[in-house]
Formats: sequence, C-alpha cells, structure tokens
Amino acid sequence: MEAGVGGVKNIAVIGAGMAGLACSQALQQAGFLVTVFEKSRGPSGRVSTRQGEGWQCDHGAQYFTVSQPAFEAQVQKWLQLGLVAEWQGRLYEADHSGINPKQSDKKRYVGVPRNTCPARQMAQSLTVELEQTVQEITFAEGKWRVKTKEHGVYPQVFDKVVLAIPAPQAQALLGFNLEMQTLAASVKMRGCWALMGRYAHTLDLPFDGLFVNIGPLSWVARDSSKPGRLHEGSVVKEVWVLHASAEWSEANIEGAPEDVALELLAAFKALGGEVPMEHSVHRWRYADCAQYLHQGYAWDAAQQLGLCGDWLNGGKVESAWMSGYQLAREMIQACEPCY
Repeated sequence: MEAGVGGVKNIAVIGAGMAGLACSQALQQAGFLVTVFEKSRGPSGRVSTRQGEGWQCDHGAQYFTVSQPAFEAQVQKWLQLGLVAEWQGRLYEADHSGINPKQSDKKRYVGVPRNTCPARQMAQSLTVELEQTVQEITFAEGKWRVKTKEHGVYPQVFDKVVLAIPAPQAQALLGFNLEMQTLAASVKMRGCWALMGRYAHTLDLPFDGLFVNIGPLSWVARDSSKPGRLHEGSVVKEVWVLHASAEWSEANIEGAPEDVALELLAAFKALGGEVPMEHSVHRWRYADCAQYLHQGYAWDAAQQLGLCGDWLNGGKVESAWMSGYQLAREMIQACEPCY
C-alpha cells in the first residue's frame, strides 16, 4: 500500500496523550493523513479520570495553567465549548510549620465535567487506533511500518513517525537511532501512587487543594470541589485524591496496593483527613521526571522521525501540548502536503 494518496503524507503518531493529540491535530489541520496509536482504552494519557458508580476522580494531572499564546488560544476554544472551566479551589500548603494558605494568582483550569474532556474532543476528529501497544517501528526504503502487540504489523505504511510517549517507552523503540535513544535514556522518569477516596459526607477541612512538603504525600485535593463533578443522587458526597511524592512512590513502586493505601491514608489523617468508606489505588509508572529537558521536542529530518512530550519541555500539561504543537509546526514547514 502506498504511503499517501495524491502525494499527501501519511504520519503515524504513537501516543494519544496531550502531546500526541496536539501534534496530530495540527498535522491533520494542515492536510496530512494522521493515524494515532494508543495502548489504553481511550485517549488523554496522564490527564486522566477514573469513573465508578456514582463517582469520578481526576487521578492523573490535576489542573493546568496557561502562559503561552498558542496554548491560550486553544484554551479559549475549550472555554467557548464548555470543555474547561477555572477551578477556584481553596489552596493551602503543608510543611513543618503547619498548614497555611498558599498565595497564588495563577488561574487553574480543569476539564468539565472531567479532565479527560479536552483530550477526547481533540481525538474525535482523528483516526485513533485504541488498545494498540506498539512493539516495534521499522524504517526501510524511506518508509515506516508499525507493529503492535495486539494485531502485528499494521497494513498501512507511513512517511513519518512521531513518538509521543514517556521517555523509557520511546527509548525501547529507538534501537535504530542512537542519538534519539540516548536523548530518551538521559531522562529519568518517576512513578506516582494515587489514591481515590469516596466519602458519604463532606470533610470539614479548610482546603480544596493542598501542596504537601512533608511525609509520603505531595498533593491532596477535594476532587468534587472542581466544576461539574458529582452526580445528583449519588451516595458519594465527596471524592478526594491523594498523590504520593515521587521519592516515596519510587521507594515503594513495587509495593502492594493495599499497603500503599494504608500509608497514604495514615498521612491524610495526620493532615486532618478521614478514612474513606471506599477507595481505589492506581500506580502511574511514568508520572514525572527528576530533571526535565527543555528543548521542546526532537526531529530527525533524515529519518522523518519526531519525539514530543512533557519530558522534553519542562513538564506540565501546557508543556506537553506545546511540545506536540511545536513539533507539528516544524514538520509542516519542512514538508507542506500536496493536494
């Protein structure tokens, strides 16, 4: 099968997180043919929401801020569509001096009614192959092929490939490109344990979001304080999310979930919290970086191969989106598609 109809370039994007979707959206809007491969059941990556009967919880990225004009323009579109809203939660911080209000003038935005909504809206117009774990990408005679665990070699061939996945996963696919493999190997990504607690009553705590600088926790939030969160009539009246610190998570990365839950809930109780009526635990294997890169993205013109993601651009949701967007701009400028 030819890698393009009438000269239009086919592009494979591996990963449907914020970076991969931003890159794919910009490429498709410029006239390229884009196929996105995602190993999970849905798009959004670490900007994720867990749902259960009568409850939901953003257990990945908690909110995002805006500083770049290009991302500001995207956020304005989401606001107009009702997909995001400002979260005006009461923010505090905890350290050895106690629990005190956090002074901040930043606007913090969340997806509505859940953090996955902006990513799912971006994915709607894209060709996204879900539950496809990419095991290998091969380059021969100027064309790319993609092999997945679930379905073997994909029938389509591609002119370009973008890896929009965590650095260790990119490293595993880059054995043929020493420079890019070395770049991915230079970044140490760390895990994060997340606990979602459901309560039948409102906790009498002064904060909705708490930055924690002591003990095993790094962040605590009243998830149900975000816009449009809880279902009417649910027995769950409040949902809290607890994030363990990167250091504690790494030290306990292979711990049993219930052992992890016991320690995190004990730390929450020490901050004034309570034991929930029920809880869930999730382990993010690649949540953040010990030290982020700040080059934005990587592009190999000879092989027509790109890398994007928050690990290349300083972390955060905006950084991931900008990484994918900036890579797409370079690809578009380098090779305008033919119609």
